[in-house]
Amino acid sequence: MNTSESITELLDRLCAIVPDYPQPGISFKDLTPVFADPAGLRRMVDELLTPFEGQFDVVAGLEARGFVLAAAAAYASGTGMLTIRKAGKLPREVYRDEYTLEYGSSCLEIHRDEVAPGTRVLILDDVLATGGTVGSAVRLIEKTGAVVAGVGVVLELDGLNGRDQLNEHRVVSLQLVHS
Repeated sequence: MNTSESITELLDRLCAIVPDYPQPGISFKDLTPVFADPAGLRRMVDELLTPFEGQFDVVAGLEARGFVLAAAAAYASGTGMLTIRKAGKLPREVYRDEYTLEYGSSCLEIHRDEVAPGTRVLILDDVLATGGTVGSAVRLIEKTGAVVAGVGVVLELDGLNGRDQLNEHRVVSLQLVHS
């Protein structure tokens, strides 16, 4: 592993850029090659955890790439992991939060009994764009009575004001992606 390489340089080196995905004019930065690289995955997870060290009890991941980050982060930090899923995927009683997207609406859910009130939860996801999905996850954690310790994302899309949806919560992003 190149220890002198910044996290931005590592992400630039390992991410695949997919032009015109999901629509023409968009260059999609695909993190799956970083997940597949052992040193890259470890570095990315370590960089997400370090700013929040000692400040969380459990890690929450958003479906689906957030699951990869949260599982690795939970293992690395010796904590548990919460899954925040798309509607209809969880078998027990849930809290549900609907949110709007630029092209419609969606819904996330978390089990009602998954986390004890007062538990400090670190939310992880791959991308922060408009803040709709991560904002929904924040509201779900708060509905359980748990406390949002912070939000960590790998990529933050510049100009979409996603942080504005997260109010007073601390957000750490590893790379700002200019659109």
